[in-house]
Amino acid sequence: MLQSTPAEQAIEQQQEIFNIAASREIELAVLLEEIGMSYDDLIYEHNTLDKTQMLDGIGLSDFEGKSNMIPFVSFFTGCGGMDLGFEAAGFCHTAAFEYNELFCKTLRRNRPAWKVYGPPTRSGDVSDFREVVHCLDEAISRPFPGIFVGGPPCQPFSIAANQRFMKNDDNFKRIGFEHTTYGGLLFDYVKIIEHYKPSCFVIENVAGLRDLDDGQQLAYALDRLEDSGYAISGPEIINAAYYGVPQLRERLFVVGTNNGNPFAFPAPSSGHTLPSCVSVLPQKWEKLPNHETRSHKLSSILRYVKLQFGQRDRLGRVDRLDPTRPSKTVIAGGINGGGRSHLHPYIPRTLTVRECARLQTFPDDFIFVGPTGRQFTQVGNAVPPVLAAQIAAAIAESVFGVSNSW
Repeated sequence: MLQSTPAEQAIEQQQEIFNIAASREIELAVLLEEIGMSYDDLIYEHNTLDKTQMLDGIGLSDFEGKSNMIPFVSFFTGCGGMDLGFEAAGFCHTAAFEYNELFCKTLRRNRPAWKVYGPPTRSGDVSDFREVVHCLDEAISRPFPGIFVGGPPCQPFSIAANQRFMKNDDNFKRIGFEHTTYGGLLFDYVKIIEHYKPSCFVIENVAGLRDLDDGQQLAYALDRLEDSGYAISGPEIINAAYYGVPQLRERLFVVGTNNGNPFAFPAPSSGHTLPSCVSVLPQKWEKLPNHETRSHKLSSILRYVKLQFGQRDRLGRVDRLDPTRPSKTVIAGGINGGGRSHLHPYIPRTLTVRECARLQTFPDDFIFVGPTGRQFTQVGNAVPPVLAAQIAAAIAESVFGVSNSW
């Protein structure tokens, strides 16, 4: 009789743990704690792969260099993905506008020196033109010799957001600019750009913004900015995986300049082989903030352990990541429902906030505050800082003539 391999023995021992949990009618999380284990000690039944296919991505530390002293102001800042990228590329953070108080707490927790206009002292509402002007007039001159960056909330334009509705539901249509809260925020941002005349501006959004109403709404906004003297580059849809981010994530960028130097988008940093998600997802972790594991039910784990690399659990609508590939898009999910996360490539559980933050290229010392579900929201809504840093570096070079020092 053939002897079991160590991997087969581990799977057999794991199955015995599952059987005990089922027979005792005890939560798996409770049993694992009783026997001195955790979800991170669980394994999939299928784990064979070719590790030679794995490629590391790029980190923010790769952009460390001298300050170029070019000031920038961010709008719709969220938890600061764009801001971290511009900071890493040497730009000088001047102000940030964010209306969500929890996101403002995250910004102030990590960057106490930043001037953050938002609750509880200010509204942070970009649609309130008078308040924005009141705040900015104390911080910048007009015309502004720096950059405005902003991504109006993208929920109305997001394909993923609309997948939560049935196709025959009224909410399925991509209402976009008809949305009473978010639909006009792009034009509120345009109005602020027209008023302060920054040397350069960046509009960032989901790819769906380009095609909304056959592109008429975005075209109208860009026509206004061209009439104000800006040379427009884009809209350009960029997949972050081709720029050193271990995640397949498409974002739309538009860059405008009024100093006579047109913007040139950066060339992809990755070739045919894209960064592997496992490069930032180790099997064993040191203790880090925002790394709380979800307590999955036994019934879920029993399904997860049988998944192959890249396979979907259709009942839970979650995917086991393929460690040789970039992650699928990190979304604004939650630990107790309200969204979906992906499954770790090696451990049969959903990703933690910290793991999602790593896929988004946030540094480990950047801490997200608030309930875990809202931490996921902050991470999932952000622009990957490494992608933002490459946009920023290209702006510094092509628009301001500042060569990169890294």
